[in-house]
Amino acid sequence: MTTSRSPAPRAGAGRGRATAREPRPAYECDACGHQPPKWVGRCPECGEWGSVVECTVTGPTVSGRVVSSRMPAEPARPIATISAAPARARPTGVSELDRVLGGGLVPGAVVLLAGEPGVGKSTLLLDVAQQWAAGAGSPSLVVSGEESVSQVRLRAERMGTLHDQLYLAAESDLAAVLGHLDAVKPGLLVLDSVQTISTSGTEGVSGGVTQVRAVTAALVSVAKERGIATVLVGHVTKDGQVAGPRVLEHLVDVVLHFEGDKHSSLRMVRGVKNRYGAADEVGCFEMHEGGISSLADPSGLFLTRYSEPVPGTCVTVAMEGRRALLTEVQALIGATVAGSPRRTVSGLDSARLAMVLAVLQRRTERLTLHDREVFAATVGGIRVVEPAADLAVALAVASGGLNLAIAPHLVAIGEVGLTGEVRRVGAVPRRLAEAARLGFRLALVPPGCGPESTGAGPAQMRVIEVTDVRAALQAVARASAE
Repeated sequence: MTTSRSPAPRAGAGRGRATAREPRPAYECDACGHQPPKWVGRCPECGEWGSVVECTVTGPTVSGRVVSSRMPAEPARPIATISAAPARARPTGVSELDRVLGGGLVPGAVVLLAGEPGVGKSTLLLDVAQQWAAGAGSPSLVVSGEESVSQVRLRAERMGTLHDQLYLAAESDLAAVLGHLDAVKPGLLVLDSVQTISTSGTEGVSGGVTQVRAVTAALVSVAKERGIATVLVGHVTKDGQVAGPRVLEHLVDVVLHFEGDKHSSLRMVRGVKNRYGAADEVGCFEMHEGGISSLADPSGLFLTRYSEPVPGTCVTVAMEGRRALLTEVQALIGATVAGSPRRTVSGLDSARLAMVLAVLQRRTERLTLHDREVFAATVGGIRVVEPAADLAVALAVASGGLNLAIAPHLVAIGEVGLTGEVRRVGAVPRRLAEAARLGFRLALVPPGCGPESTGAGPAQMRVIEVTDVRAALQAVARASAE
């Protein structure tokens, strides 16, 4: 008796081919999309804990991955035949925000505005919504998941932002938000905040990784389909990062950070990502009892006008994005103390201050700092961490330690190296032009940054190139004697 036996498959047969398989379990990270071969407590790609969940995949697979094809919704076209008109920005009516956005909001664009609690995000966006309703010719819709409509109305009354085309809603369900979009048909949607919105079709708690990603993906899809300019308010973590999955920043078109000290009226909107313009712009605002207003010329906030020159102060020009801001640096040298003296900073980088103090102690005469307390700060609540402020910090400390008043019409720009040399920095012509506009007549700059070297410089300003800290102190002494 003979039995028929099916031939065994050859080794390697079917390898790399698409084969139909039954639904099988798989695992995917909610935060970054990585697919590990088995469940793990921590994603090996992004390091998030508890973000790996089980999912089921069907369809043909190639090398263990599901591959499927579909007909595209719109065929590919030559780039020359595609119109750029739908991507033109429309001004919001808030000049400083338009500056950061690259001209305004693009229909269908999704903007993520993140900032600490109480910094003024809701106040700014309520003003933007009112300006849009008054000038864009289409309604604006503000959906609040954290406040009631009555609370938002009280803020609107205080700000004077009441308009017939400005609609308010208090919702925390995505389906209800989409229903409001169908009813109002707005040109601008403000959602405050994305972490408070949830959808019943997705597992997880409101504000969790899964919910935030699902809600954002749905809102991005609706905004692109209907051409609605959308602004999402996002929470931040303790270290200032946007809360939620990292993919959230990849889904949106623009990411803005709203910064500011609660003890200061200055607020800054800093561009981090922008698909429609420059990502290094900064907008300046001032908070007051009536709301928030744009600051087209904020340099005056960071300067102090003295009737007589005061030791321990020096002015520099900091770059915030493409904007040059004159900033005053102040230093106070305390008494001699035993042990380790304090080094306290406000608005400056403590590590760079420590380096500058070491350079002054080593490279200059008649200046003893190792056993004295040093306090350094900026004026007006601005934070300056770029190396271009090193020379001004050094001069302010030396001025306070030697009791030498610096001429009030002098600015200092440059990075200080460990050997005491003054190094070149960027955008020197723009910095000098801003200083000259505000009446400063003398500038200390690194070698190769003067008018003779760059071919550019304000005619009404005297520019002196200094090679090291000693030369800068000598130039300061001569200017003070004149």
